Amino acid sequence: MTSPIGPPSPAGPAPMLVIDALGRKCPIPIIMLAEQIRGVPIGGTIAVLADDPAAETDVPAWCAMKSHEFVELAELPSGWSFLIKRSY
Repeated sequence: MTSPIGPPSPAGPAPMLVIDALGRKCPIPIIMLAEQIRGVPIGGTIAVLADDPAAETDVPAWCAMKSHEFVELAELPSGWSFLIKRSY
């Protein structure tokens, strides 16, 4: 499930896209991110909401591997919000 905007981040304005991967197991959050990042303009931000423990390492690693900027990790009541900035 995705939505066009999300809650404001302490690091800046609201993300342009929120990917709700809560309840999804590895590798689904990364697959959802990879499929949808092209829908955000270069320089735009994407929030990925995930509660699978693997996402805590997988999302930053995917960003490094694909040369996108990993901006922040915020804890949610259940899981995390990962903020990614599209680089290309």
